[in-house]
Amino acid sequence: MIKRKQRIPIRDLSTMKAEDREAIEKNGMNGQVFNIFKVMANHPALTKRWTPFAGHILSKQTLPFRDRELLILRIGWLNQAEYEFAQHELIAKRGGVTDGDIANLKEGPKAKGWNEHEAALMQLADDLFENSVASDETWATLSKTYSTEQLMDAVFTVGQYNLVSWALNSFGVPLDDFLPGAQKK
Repeated sequence: MIKRKQRIPIRDLSTMKAEDREAIEKNGMNGQVFNIFKVMANHPALTKRWTPFAGHILSKQTLPFRDRELLILRIGWLNQAEYEFAQHELIAKRGGVTDGDIANLKEGPKAKGWNEHEAALMQLADDLFENSVASDETWATLSKTYSTEQLMDAVFTVGQYNLVSWALNSFGVPLDDFLPGAQKK
């Protein structure tokens, strides 16, 4: 992964208006607000509008957990988004994605070990990253097992995490302390 220069600082949440601070803090887990949200706190209005969509993609969509995480990790890898990849590698592994899966997704759709559906998921991320459209072949393969809603959620998952990868890379969001490779304070 390419190391990025931090361009937007982590915001001290105690300096925010209560309403804005609460909107940022509600994105925390177990009382911890991740660095992505501490950086996004520099633009509270954007964060308030972006997080409902991000929440749908992360936890309310129709894709199985494994498929969602494979798509997120592949687009994060293609974008060389260190923060995104590190966060979702942990999430994915907690949900059963293996080290072998992680190695395969770095290779992409042609890696040995993927079934037809998983290879098509990798290809979808690659298609969208490279051409901004799913190929007919990729679409046809995913259509064998996915409903229309799932096909839509798959495209929006790649799109959401492509956008997030761009933001993380451009803003230079530092890894959270608990992530491998983080600069310990």
